[in-house]
Amino acid sequence: LPVAVGGAAQARSGQALTLQIERLALPVIAAVNGFALGGGCELALACDIRIASQAAKFGQPEVNLGLMPGYGGTQRAARLLGRGMAMYLCLTGETIDAVEAHRIGLVQRVVAPADLLSEAKRVAATIAAKAPLAVAAAKRAIADGISLPIESGLALEALSFGALVDTEDFAEGTKAFLEKRPAAFRAV
Repeated sequence: LPVAVGGAAQARSGQALTLQIERLALPVIAAVNGFALGGGCELALACDIRIASQAAKFGQPEVNLGLMPGYGGTQRAARLLGRGMAMYLCLTGETIDAVEAHRIGLVQRVVAPADLLSEAKRVAATIAAKAPLAVAAAKRAIADGISLPIESGLALEALSFGALVDTEDFAEGTKAFLEKRPAAFRAV
């Protein structure tokens, strides 16, 4: 295929944005209430957790326009949904509803439209109450380890686990568990 330099630059710009989202140290939660098609779907795929209202629709319809996903949609869909489902979504250009998106693992929760933001905030608060260093390490291990051979991913996990054992947050979490009280984590 001939490469249009301007088009490739546009794709690289969109990919840079989705990589920034994906690489944020803090977890990123997408709350989707409506259409997440094309670039919108690619933005959602870059997030760590996706919550959809029952009204949400997802798809990669670029093939209907003579294009293909260019902001990381082919790569993230394959990693998150598997090769077959990524092929199906990207090659057919079909739009799927929130229930189907949940069934295939594209979204983690489906709620009523009126409950979408409160559910996203609830999930965010749940994560925020956890040990920040542990959350960041788990996010990093999952994100970085998914593209590694299993042995390398396990080594990454072991190193991250080992680093957390010596933190004050681990001592606090253990003490709070034994004392049956909420932990007061300080990211140290």
